[in-house]
Amino acid sequence: MTGGAPVRAPRRPGRVMNLRFLYGAAAAALAVFAGSDFDPAQSLTIPSPCDGELCAALCRAHVEAGRTPEDFIARAAYELGAPTTTWKLPPANLGMPPLVDPKNVYASIAASDVSPATAGALARVYVPNLITGKVDVIDPATFQVVDSYFAIPSPQHIVPSWDLQTLWVTGDISYRGGHASVAAIDPKTGKLTRTIDLPDAYNMYFTPDGRSAIVVAEAMRRLEFRDPHTMELQGYIAAPRCAGINHADFSLDGAYAIFTCEYDDMLAKIDLVHHTLAGMLQLSPGHIPQDIRIAPDGSAFFVADLLKDGLIVLDGDAFKETGFIPTGVGAHGLYPSRDGKRLYISNRGTHNLGGERHAQGSVSVMDFATRKIVATWTIPGGGSPDMGNVSADGKTLWLSGRYDGVVYAFDTDDGALKTIPVGGMPHGLTVWPQPGRYSLGHTGNMR
Repeated sequence: MTGGAPVRAPRRPGRVMNLRFLYGAAAAALAVFAGSDFDPAQSLTIPSPCDGELCAALCRAHVEAGRTPEDFIARAAYELGAPTTTWKLPPANLGMPPLVDPKNVYASIAASDVSPATAGALARVYVPNLITGKVDVIDPATFQVVDSYFAIPSPQHIVPSWDLQTLWVTGDISYRGGHASVAAIDPKTGKLTRTIDLPDAYNMYFTPDGRSAIVVAEAMRRLEFRDPHTMELQGYIAAPRCAGINHADFSLDGAYAIFTCEYDDMLAKIDLVHHTLAGMLQLSPGHIPQDIRIAPDGSAFFVADLLKDGLIVLDGDAFKETGFIPTGVGAHGLYPSRDGKRLYISNRGTHNLGGERHAQGSVSVMDFATRKIVATWTIPGGGSPDMGNVSADGKTLWLSGRYDGVVYAFDTDDGALKTIPVGGMPHGLTVWPQPGRYSLGHTGNMR
């Protein structure tokens, strides 16, 4: 995009967006055969799994991704869903570990707070690549790629598990006929151990009590509660108005989470005690909400806004907008410093959801106490800082350069930059190990 009004380009290629439409259309067509009392546990019989143009196209897509027409039927049945009462959700979330400091949610992520649960973990930066399908592994001591292996098609994020024992690679139906699944990495070896096929797994979080993984099924607009080890489905919460459901953060007491709806300019509030969609908030006009992070004392949530170039300030309890803080072009990722005093904001440098190479990318540094921007780090020649996290010692901010095929390592003292080429389209990288007692998911939302 070179001028004029911002263009809300689709994040994924047109063919992929069409396939998502096909899934919905095919599922609707199959509902005629299934009837109103359809139960996805029952078998589905239709004259031909590829009868009709829409079904045929969808079947071909499955075959291209290594699946079969039978997989298509199973997928369509899954999309039809069932009343949530047919799924037994886990007990109410009442077992969240108490905060070390009730006035500072980040009190347990200091450099000195590395959990014994991470003992033996290799110090590495894991970088999922949407285009190559690989995970590139960087040694943070040398800033060199030391390993690279195929994980799953269309890997999106590397997510530390609640118990800090596994790094989950999440994948959705995206670039090059992606086959939605998750893969487990053993952080002690840095190697893949197993892959689990899921219908959609764009992102992943965990309930604060650790009883469930929350798989963000973006294409299906729902949150799937799954066993955090086996990924067996426990239940789900549908959010039909939340197109582009993606990022989240949790209240101080873990009673609720707020998810951003990238394509609907809305936010979804999830009641984790009663496992319900508590409400939807329509933002004021002209927003594209991205990552979200709570203030240390819980007094506000900050929502990165790609289109307005800053942070929406939100009262989480009242669920309403209260302010706005300008940062940089294309605000996207949010990461607290190890002392919980600052927030690093990655600015992609463009309003185009399809991305731009060598854009006006930067990192803004906000003081949590004053809510003022105290530093801005630019990228010589331009760039596209996207997602990542802070090193265990707090000295380096690692971010993927999503549209420039690189990984950035910013010195958190002065913004000095090292760049590591990886090619393709690096996305939701994580740094491991990280301090903290447990992980709430994403690329390391630690508590």
